[in-house]
Amino acid sequence: MTASWGARILWLAVGLGGVWSVGDAVDGRTAAVRTTISIGGWVVWGVGVVALVVPSTLTLTLMRMISALACGAAAFSWAAGAPAASGASFLACTLICALLVGGADFGHHCVQASAYGDEQRFLLRPPAAFLPPIVIAGLVWVAAVLAAPLLLATAHWIIGAAATIAAAMLTWLLLPRFNVLSRRWLVLVPAGIVVHDRVVLAETLMVLKSEVAGIDLALAGTEAADFTGPAAGHAVEIDLRSMTTAILAPSKKAPRGTALHVQSFIVAPSRPGAVLRGTR
Repeated sequence: MTASWGARILWLAVGLGGVWSVGDAVDGRTAAVRTTISIGGWVVWGVGVVALVVPSTLTLTLMRMISALACGAAAFSWAAGAPAASGASFLACTLICALLVGGADFGHHCVQASAYGDEQRFLLRPPAAFLPPIVIAGLVWVAAVLAAPLLLATAHWIIGAAATIAAAMLTWLLLPRFNVLSRRWLVLVPAGIVVHDRVVLAETLMVLKSEVAGIDLALAGTEAADFTGPAAGHAVEIDLRSMTTAILAPSKKAPRGTALHVQSFIVAPSRPGAVLRGTR
């Protein structure tokens, strides 16, 4: 709950900082520019409010995308003429907010809010190979979303229309793909353990509690099957009493997926300590 309330307070600060910084940046601009920026800013901020009030896996994805957009808007407003005090304050608020909503505690709060009954959902860290494309795609999306309305407001119709189409297409393409990362969980249920990960696995892996021999932090050099992606950081190793079958996600070499018979495997929850406490 600390992360969720911290994000809400910071998002309020982002709104106040935006009014101050963006207001200074657009002072003296045309009425069309001021109106466009004002409406766009309040719409984005309002979507963030809804995402924070109604936590879920989808609103986790939305909030992370919107916080990146807010960082871009803060940097742009400072570069566009906002004084150092207002520009720096707005940028600092957005950066701190983005770090908080991108963190493990806030992610856990959102995915757990979508859980059913006695489930304990633990978000899995993204594979390391995904991080550069995520950053690049996010930067391009932020640039397109910020540029499109400003170009139209300044009567740059052709390039503005192109930027608007690009922003719409990127939003349509990236939102579901980013949301897949918010739907990668290790789930503890009364009956056992579930690994729900459509990035690494073709099918959800379910293990009965009676089949679990042990759960602990994975040691370096473990021979357990790697279902982390691979991802950086500490992994959790789950040892089974007997072999089970896991099917890896399709690839170019194996378009139907690859079946593995495993007796131990590792996953990379964003809060490995909490997972271990939940299994004690």
